[in-house]
Amino acid sequence: MADYDVIIIGAGPGGYVCAIRCAQLGLKTAVVEGRETLGGTCLNVGCIPSKALLHATHSLHEAQHNFPAMGLKGKSPSVDWKTMLSYKNDVIGQNTKGIEFLFKKNKVDWLKGWGSIPATGKVKVGDEVHNARNIVIATGSESASLPGVTVDEKVVVTSTGALELGKIPKKLVVIGAGVIGLEMGSVYARLGAEVTVVEYLDAITPGMDAEVQKTFQRILKKQGLKFIMGAAVQGVEATKTKAKTTYKLRKDDSEHVLDSDTVLLATGRNPFTDGLGLEQLGVKLTERGQVETDAQWKTTVPGIYAIGDAIQGPMLAHKAEDEGMAAAEVLAGKHGHVNYGVIPGVIYTSPEVSSVGKTEQDLKDEGRDYKVGKFPFMGNGRAKAVFQGEGFVKILADKTSDRILGAHIIGPAAGELIHEICVAMEFGASAQDLALTCHAHPTYSEAVREAALACGDGAIHA
Repeated sequence: MADYDVIIIGAGPGGYVCAIRCAQLGLKTAVVEGRETLGGTCLNVGCIPSKALLHATHSLHEAQHNFPAMGLKGKSPSVDWKTMLSYKNDVIGQNTKGIEFLFKKNKVDWLKGWGSIPATGKVKVGDEVHNARNIVIATGSESASLPGVTVDEKVVVTSTGALELGKIPKKLVVIGAGVIGLEMGSVYARLGAEVTVVEYLDAITPGMDAEVQKTFQRILKKQGLKFIMGAAVQGVEATKTKAKTTYKLRKDDSEHVLDSDTVLLATGRNPFTDGLGLEQLGVKLTERGQVETDAQWKTTVPGIYAIGDAIQGPMLAHKAEDEGMAAAEVLAGKHGHVNYGVIPGVIYTSPEVSSVGKTEQDLKDEGRDYKVGKFPFMGNGRAKAVFQGEGFVKILADKTSDRILGAHIIGPAAGELIHEICVAMEFGASAQDLALTCHAHPTYSEAVREAALACGDGAIHA
C-alpha cells in the first residue's frame, strides 16, 4: 500500500495548484518543498513581490507627474526604501501563508526539505523515503547564466537580488530586454535610477507583436529608459560597489563599456531539475534540459509526470497552474486538457502589455488570410481621464470566418482586458461576437469592443 497516491516535488504555482486539485479529487497528496515558505519563485522572489514594487513606484510616478494636473497640491512623497521593501515582504507573507492555509484545508501534507527520486514510486526527502503511486515534477526554473557574468546577488544580480537591493542604484544596467528586465528596469527608473537596457536582438520583448514592440520601446524611452540594441555582452567586471559591463555591437563589432552601481542579469530562465536523479531513472530530457512529456504530462518513465517551467512551453505561472490542474485530472482517471493556443502573456509595466494567440508574423508565416482591427486608447474617454491614452488594442481575425486568432494590447489594464478575448477565443467566437456585446461606458474595455468593430465596418470612436 503506497503512503501517498501522489507526491509533487515543488510548491510553486504548478505544484501547489496540482496538489490542491489532487486532494479535491480524493487523492492522498503530499508536496515536497525545500524553501521555508510555499509558493515557489513566483510568490517568494518573482511575480508577487515584483508587482508590489511596480505598484508602489507607479503610485510614486502618479504623485510626481499627474497629481498637480488634477488639483492635488503639495510636496511629492519621498522614498523610504526600507519601508517599501517591508511592504513588499508583507505582501509575500500574506500570500505564502495563504497557501499553507489551503494545504491544511485540503489535507495536503508538506514534506519539508529537498526531494529526489531514488527509484520509481519513491521520493526521498532528507533521510526519509516516501512511497507514491505517482510522482509529479514541478520544480520550476532558475535564472539563466551568461558567460563572463558572475552573479553575487549584491552588485551583479538576478531578479531575486533585484528585489532586495540594499539601496536604490544611481545607475543600473539591465542585460536583456525581456519581461523581467523591463519590469524591474521600470521600477528603478521610477525610483530615480539611470537605467540602460542592453539587448542582443534588434527588438525588445522577443516574440511579441512587432507593432507593440515599437510602441512599447518608444513609451519606455519617454519614461527615461535607455536602450542599446544588437549588443552582445562580453562580460561584467564587478567590485564591491561598482560594475563595468563590456559589450560588442553586432553591426560593427565595436567594443564599449558601461559603468553602473548594479547590473541586473535578465536573459531568461532554464528548467531546474538538479538533484532529482532523473538521468539515472531514465527520464528523458530535451537539449534545453526540459523534461520530455506526452500530451498527458507523462514522462518516459511510468508513474512520473512533469509540469510547469520544468517542461516545454512558455515559462508562465498560469501555464503551470493549468497544467497542474490538468495533470491532477489525469491522475484521478479523468480527462485533463490545456488549450496552449489560448495562454495569455502580460508585462506589468505602465502601460501594461498583453497578448494571446497568434501574432501577425505567425499568421504570415502560416500563409493565413487575416484582417486587423485596431483601436487607440486615445479614443477611449476613461483612458484619457487617467493620463493613460497611449497604446492600442489590436485584434487579428480570420478573413473568411471572422474567428478571432489573436490579440495584442498595450495600454491601461491590458493584463485584465486580454481575458475577455481569451474567453472569446476559448469559445471559438468571431470578432463580430465581441463587437455585438454591450460594454459598459466609460471603461477601458470599450477599446476592445472598438477593435472588434474595426474588424468589420469600422470603429465608432476612431
